[in-house]
Amino acid sequence: MFRKLPLYLSLLLLTQCSKCKNNPAPADPAAQLPPATQTGAGTFGCLLNGQPWTPSGTLNVPNFFVLYDPTFQNGTLDVRAYRLFGNAPNRQYFSFGGDGVNKTGKYTVTSSVFPPVLGTSTAYFSDDSKTAPCNFYNLLPGTTSASGYFSLSRLDKQQGIVSGTFALTLAQPGCDTLKITNGRFDYKF
Repeated sequence: MFRKLPLYLSLLLLTQCSKCKNNPAPADPAAQLPPATQTGAGTFGCLLNGQPWTPSGTLNVPNFFVLYDPTFQNGTLDVRAYRLFGNAPNRQYFSFGGDGVNKTGKYTVTSSVFPPVLGTSTAYFSDDSKTAPCNFYNLLPGTTSASGYFSLSRLDKQQGIVSGTFALTLAQPGCDTLKITNGRFDYKF
């Protein structure tokens, strides 16, 4: 019996090690996002409540684009993205931006003023799969509170490239709070 003990221990060790191969470590959600670049690559991604969120599908308009006008309101930026999912044309739509955006740096997003005045930044999110009022996070007074920022790491007006990062929190009474983290975008406008 004692001579077979090393054999049994070896078999036990082998079976325990084989279980390690069947249970890989969960992937880092942020690793599923596009890389943060500054080349005008046309990429957008973030974590929405810890889950990867990237644009997908098409509604006859690009699912990600950036509008930038350096001459209006001392520089106006509007970053927009959507994704389609499910059977019907369910869509999640996300945008942020502001005016007074004329150089690289950090811009604070607030919900304190509507309509926005010069130098303010805003954010918006809608989800067709949710029911009202939790399907629409906007910045009308008394509805959604927003906090966070977007930061421009490149604003090249000659080559038409804007890129940066963002992190936002959108909250609405009686609805889930949306925590948007690890955001990055890179676009040639």
